[in-house]
Amino acid sequence: MFHPPVKTRGLSHSRTFLGKLSNMQNDAPAVKPFRSLEDALNRCQTLGMRLSRQRRFILELLWQAQEHLSAREIYDRLNQQGKAIGHTSVYQNLEALSSQGIVECIERSDGRLYGNISDSHSHVNCLDTNQILDIYVELPKDLIEQVEQQTGVKITEYRIDFFGYRKCKSESDTTESNEIVSPVGSQT
Repeated sequence: MFHPPVKTRGLSHSRTFLGKLSNMQNDAPAVKPFRSLEDALNRCQTLGMRLSRQRRFILELLWQAQEHLSAREIYDRLNQQGKAIGHTSVYQNLEALSSQGIVECIERSDGRLYGNISDSHSHVNCLDTNQILDIYVELPKDLIEQVEQQTGVKITEYRIDFFGYRKCKSESDTTESNEIVSPVGSQT
């Protein structure tokens, strides 16, 4: 089942990656998804994390921006808003927040990107606009079973990274090929 994007997140870094299916379990504890900034702040308090002025600035920015941002972009935006915060403070707070699963950290070849965390989700990486779109994808049960049989690993969660280009209406109207492309596994 495909669910439409819930958020559009821009980024300013170009990259090339292969898509992957990966188990999303990590060292961070499994917690109820965050639906708001308030949920994220409450989770910090539950974990006994100090809610410093700088930490709150970072969380507020990530929830307001609705984008995946680098530490440098977070630093720049906060300072442009007149919120004095140092580079080291940004990096240390992002590390603390991401290690506890309070913010999402996406590893890229050109650095890490951070965003507000939500339910387990997949990403569509637009290569010409450099946007990351968050989407919810539910794989067919038989495909998950096939992966489990091939690997001997019980899949509990997954993430899919898609990569592609936006098609402009004018480009699709002038396409030379009338070839029909079907999704993998379907028949035409």
